Amino acid sequence: MQSVALGVYLTLSTHNAVWLGLLTVAAWLPAIVGSPLGGVMADRMSRERWIQINNVLQALAAFALAIAELTHHLSPPLACCLAIAEGLCGSASWAAWQSLMRDLVAPDEVLSAVSLSSAQFNLGRIIGPVFAAALLAVGNPGWCFVVNALSFVVVVATFSFVHSAPRDITPSPFTPVADSLLGLRAMMRAPGARNAIAMVGVVGLVISPFITLVPAMAIDVLHAGKTGVSWLVTAQGVGAVIGALTLPSVARRTSRLLVLKASLWASALFEALYAYAPSLWLSALALFALGAAYVGCMTGLNTSVQVHAPEKERSRVLSIYVLSLSVFYPIGALTQSALAHRFGVPIVSVVAAALFGAVLATLTIFRSVWWADMGSGRARIAD
Repeated sequence: MQSVALGVYLTLSTHNAVWLGLLTVAAWLPAIVGSPLGGVMADRMSRERWIQINNVLQALAAFALAIAELTHHLSPPLACCLAIAEGLCGSASWAAWQSLMRDLVAPDEVLSAVSLSSAQFNLGRIIGPVFAAALLAVGNPGWCFVVNALSFVVVVATFSFVHSAPRDITPSPFTPVADSLLGLRAMMRAPGARNAIAMVGVVGLVISPFITLVPAMAIDVLHAGKTGVSWLVTAQGVGAVIGALTLPSVARRTSRLLVLKASLWASALFEALYAYAPSLWLSALALFALGAAYVGCMTGLNTSVQVHAPEKERSRVLSIYVLSLSVFYPIGALTQSALAHRFGVPIVSVVAAALFGAVLATLTIFRSVWWADMGSGRARIAD
């Protein structure tokens, strides 16, 4: 709801897609600090408690955003500043969210757990825009921000009932830089995790910015207004949920690596089709397919890191995965937003799709072992 409302607010108040890119940068780049710190803390303390602490802080930032809008004091720069606060706390808890799944399920259920997590997350991309559209029709974005703030409170309460198995945590001096470097070295020794982290950076740089540009596509290209934004975001969410619920079973019948490669190729194809869809409904159909492919990419890459990361440094390796996406996605979003403001969203999107396809073709032809390292089973550990 907050994502839709902020996208609508910035697009209608500025009609400049650059602000959409700046908001993405503000929300994601704090992960440069938050993600490594969060990985260290998630390996040193209860992951459930660390998630609760950060959700309390996110609730405070979200309430501040709601109050600013409802009192007519919100501005694009202030929205970006509050996004920095939320982004810092959110990124600090991501590694704990991700690594907690391995604490709650058996090793052979990790892909299903990651996919189920993606499904419940993307349900918000279905339900949220519907409620956002209703609230925006009768009120203003501030009410969407209020509901978002309350959602963090629900998370804090819910995690009082989540209990993972006790872990052997050896007390040691708090050395976040040294601990982060240990996680980096562990990642470099595990090609399956290392390759997935590199690929998620490429996806974030080239493909993920389509999410940022949805409001500009709906309002400025398709002339569908803020209701069109909600429809497009909902279409992507429906596709993502269906993909998250069905792709694990496909992977069990075929292979996890095959589904990952197919999802990466499909992302390039459907972004190209989405770029020049001539109507809102065809755009929504293309986004439905792109949402399913995109969630296949993200769950496949995340699972590869989960499976191949050394147990002791798992949270820190996952924090590097999050950091890769968190750095390259906002860079890609800001770059593509600036280019879209000058050349238009369609041409930027189709060029991004072609570029991503070229990367995949190069790896397939010249670096087949690169894919094999992310295959099933525990990774071979590089010497």
